[in-house]
Amino acid sequence: MSQKTNKKPHVLFLFSDTGGGHRSAAEAIIEAINLEYPDQITYEMVDFFKKYAPPPFDKAPETYPPMARIPDVWELGYAISDGRRRSRAIMNLLWPYVKGAALRLLEEHRCDLFLSVHPVINTPLLRTLGPYHPPYITVVTDMVSTHAFWYHRKSNLVVVPTESARDKAINYGIDPGRVIVAGLPVADRFATMNGNRAEIRARLGWPQDKPVVLLMGGGEGMGPVERTALSIADAHLDMTLVVVCGKNEGLKRRLEMVNWPMPTFIYGFVTEMPNFMQAADVLVTKAGPGTISEGFIAGLPIILFARMPGQEDGNVAYVVEEHAGVWAPRPQQVVDTLTTWITRPEERLKVAQTSRSLARPDASRKIARIIGSQLNMGGELKQSESLFSD
Repeated sequence: MSQKTNKKPHVLFLFSDTGGGHRSAAEAIIEAINLEYPDQITYEMVDFFKKYAPPPFDKAPETYPPMARIPDVWELGYAISDGRRRSRAIMNLLWPYVKGAALRLLEEHRCDLFLSVHPVINTPLLRTLGPYHPPYITVVTDMVSTHAFWYHRKSNLVVVPTESARDKAINYGIDPGRVIVAGLPVADRFATMNGNRAEIRARLGWPQDKPVVLLMGGGEGMGPVERTALSIADAHLDMTLVVVCGKNEGLKRRLEMVNWPMPTFIYGFVTEMPNFMQAADVLVTKAGPGTISEGFIAGLPIILFARMPGQEDGNVAYVVEEHAGVWAPRPQQVVDTLTTWITRPEERLKVAQTSRSLARPDASRKIARIIGSQLNMGGELKQSESLFSD
């Protein structure tokens, strides 16, 4: 778009609340846009499933949490739809049913740049747009095990979080010159974590003299959080346990009734996770890409106790192979790892250093500058930074 007019360029973010990572990624990029180009770019977020998809797809945000709690069903659906030929066949089958919704979305939301943080929308929207359209950027929010739906050859740029995801994009036919490794976008409050651990612990009421283990299951409180917490309690380890239950109010109520043998703090949905991570020594979590990326930035050794089959398998392999953490799907395995890391802190610190080395805290800012470059904004890249640099 020409910058000779007074009109501000407008960015359309395409997302859906089928899992927390899509919304949080879009919000992190928007925050970075405001920091990099204050009051220079306008934007809007559209949940395309909820606002435009025909039945039954319009119920996808509501059906995601219960489906995610049935791993076998999720794994089957992921496997059936993944792969170049299978994904293309599915999209061709659905095309007559969804093309009207895609056209209506485009008619009602004119923009100067599309930015997708969801895999499902790319094919129908790019097919509707035809050969001539504003820049279309896909920001992949899965870390390693990236589904075929993410990759469409008509995307102007595909921004990925890891080299593994870049290799996958190229294997699916994306021009290597249009694939950028930037990291996973996270909120600026994670990227700029610089608080004092002792001060944070004092404010939260956490002990200063014991290692703090942060146990969580994502925003929905998924995974074996309860069984893992109770197993840690039975081990009577010399530590402080912090459990974040997210939106799982039943889990929070049950854990609050337990007579814990060590200092234990139970929370529901929290808004100061950066402070929790800065004040912690170990992160125990499901293998969600956002939480893993935030853990890297905080320099936390990571114990992964659950994953979404197919979608998050690669995340587990990445953490383990890079020696940033361990895979411990059974509560006793979590306890065994914690026992080692508490009694041998030098081993824990070695893993923590590796975790921090994998961090990409500037991912959101870099993606914002990529957007600025596509919109011909001035000063979008640092002099030392190539658009396609790793």
